[in-house]
Amino acid sequence: MSSRHLPLVTALALIAAAAPGWGYVGPGAGLAVVGTAWTALLLVLGLVTVALFPLYGLWRWLRQRRRLGRARARRVIALGFDGLDPGLAERWMAAGHLPNLERLARAGTFTRLATTLPALTPAAWSSFSTGVDPSRHGIFDFIGRDARTYAPRLSSVEIAPPRPAAGRWPRRRGRPVIRSHRHSELFWHYLSRAGVFSSILRMPITFPPELFGGVLLSGMCVPDLRGTQGECTLISGAPAAARGSMRGRLVCVDVVDGRCRASLPGPADLTAGSGELTAPLEIELRGERVRVAVNGQLLELEPGHYSPWTEVVFADGRHSFGGLCRFRLCGTDPLALYVTPLQIDPHRPLMPLSHPPEYSRYLSRRLGPFATVGLAEDTDALDDGAIDAAAFLDQTRDLQVERERMLMHELERNREGLVACVFDGTDRVQHMFWRELQDDDSGGPILEAYQRADQVVGQVLARLDDADDTVLLVLSDHGFCDFRRGVDLNAWLRERGYLHTLEPEAGGDWLSAVDWSRTRAYAMGLSGIYLNQAGREAQGVVAPADAPALRRELSEALSGLCDPESGEVAVRQVWDARQRFSGPYTEAGPDLFMGYSRGYRVSWSCARGAVGQAVFTANDRRWSGDHSVDPSLVPGALWSSRPLAAAEPHITEMAPSILGLFGLPAPAHMRGRDLFAPSPSAAETEL
Repeated sequence: MSSRHLPLVTALALIAAAAPGWGYVGPGAGLAVVGTAWTALLLVLGLVTVALFPLYGLWRWLRQRRRLGRARARRVIALGFDGLDPGLAERWMAAGHLPNLERLARAGTFTRLATTLPALTPAAWSSFSTGVDPSRHGIFDFIGRDARTYAPRLSSVEIAPPRPAAGRWPRRRGRPVIRSHRHSELFWHYLSRAGVFSSILRMPITFPPELFGGVLLSGMCVPDLRGTQGECTLISGAPAAARGSMRGRLVCVDVVDGRCRASLPGPADLTAGSGELTAPLEIELRGERVRVAVNGQLLELEPGHYSPWTEVVFADGRHSFGGLCRFRLCGTDPLALYVTPLQIDPHRPLMPLSHPPEYSRYLSRRLGPFATVGLAEDTDALDDGAIDAAAFLDQTRDLQVERERMLMHELERNREGLVACVFDGTDRVQHMFWRELQDDDSGGPILEAYQRADQVVGQVLARLDDADDTVLLVLSDHGFCDFRRGVDLNAWLRERGYLHTLEPEAGGDWLSAVDWSRTRAYAMGLSGIYLNQAGREAQGVVAPADAPALRRELSEALSGLCDPESGEVAVRQVWDARQRFSGPYTEAGPDLFMGYSRGYRVSWSCARGAVGQAVFTANDRRWSGDHSVDPSLVPGALWSSRPLAAAEPHITEMAPSILGLFGLPAPAHMRGRDLFAPSPSAAETEL
């Protein structure tokens, strides 16, 4: 090529290089480009975070300093004693039986604490935790109805089982799907965002546990391993007919030469798709004692004593998991072996019991195994005769000791924040021994339960330093009264033509006997009456436009309802939910709430959705005390180590008050007062 052609060749080469061309680019190159870009982005974000971190720290420090400047306490301890009645407490403080509560009353405040409508534990403690009434957190009762099916459902939580295994090769057993029905944010979440650490122990309606800056062990509504709210097992050498009905599981065995084998019922067998898993027990009678072999463990049982917490393993062929239970020998002639409800093991929980998840394991390692079922005191077993009074009271004391250990442990760890713990024993003992209180003025087991509560208060007071800027609050969610007569609202509705059954004498549980095509109102649960409203209930017949008039008609007819046997007024008042509540979850509860007089409550049959033959029935069960009455008759109690600045406190005002003690304003949706905030002076009011 001559030199004169070189410029032309060079120009053509440059043009060819600049022209677009087609080629293949493999996925590796694209991934490399994306990966490089992503790495660069992460690097930039990391540098920005590092650069802004001092500013974020400064902002948090200034915010914390501002909060501390407004704070009136560095630590708040809230002790809840479910159902502790202010009238009984006042009486026994005056008699010198409750010295620590009396000391707290002298130093600070003792007063009635107004409770929620309805006066039920899940509703009241949810209002304590959220600072709002039930129409804003959605919890009105222990159970509600599914308007699509009329079937009962747990009001606080929905637990769906994991998918059963399918196909030739069973899949690994999944975890249950758990969804809370409680709405509105818990007040300790606001503390968390402000940098205040909280320790929450066994607060009702905190299952499943939620994410926040603190530790929490869930309380009421944690299920047992079978998915129930606490179902015991009785292994009996007597025929089933000899035992009568019971709400737990009855396992009848044949004792031959002092020996027998039994299968302890466990959770559902999801791998097989039906049936339940069991754990084998070998039982040997040795005079008045019994030896039980379970999972390679040997338990020597004698009458009148509980075994330690014992791990029981259930297996489905591919997988195994365990729960905890305790055994108590109730008799040997015939054999009667009581097994507590199967607890989810806190060390290896099948469902989330705590936040963080490791917290239940931590407590188990530090303090030993403990009960996890929300309703751990087995009132059904005592009511049905599976255990006697001594066994129930022993169980209640042991459960309180477990919780005391947790409380004292958290008081040592948490010296600048919130520590809240709820004890259930006072409520359960009053339910089961109120009749004895009326027959024996000495107080009996109920006074003993109050004294145990007083001792807990004394232990906490002993740990407080005079210079410690701590506020101690002791409170109950409601009080108590007697339960002598039941009112069957469904029987009354049928008599008046508001409810019809499929057959004249039909009255099956869970509304199974109701003819929905002709029924305008029905009752289930402890709270009140629902309308069979079109567009809401699956087979509703009451037009929404007619609902206000029907609610008014029923309210007027039921208010002042008298018991023909005694002439007493059984129903003091009936509230229309639409007039009493204005929150977004009003529809979750009954349309009418019943305000019973002392001595009366919804009947047992009506509470489970049956339709009885008589409106009034005698309550002959062991469960003889209750609080499902007009809330004004059963206020809770409140002690405070610091005097209150406001009178007539309500349980919904505890959340804004505790927030105020830590220097935080209550969110706008909490409408209650800060009970410790001084009222504005007249001059400030005028300004």
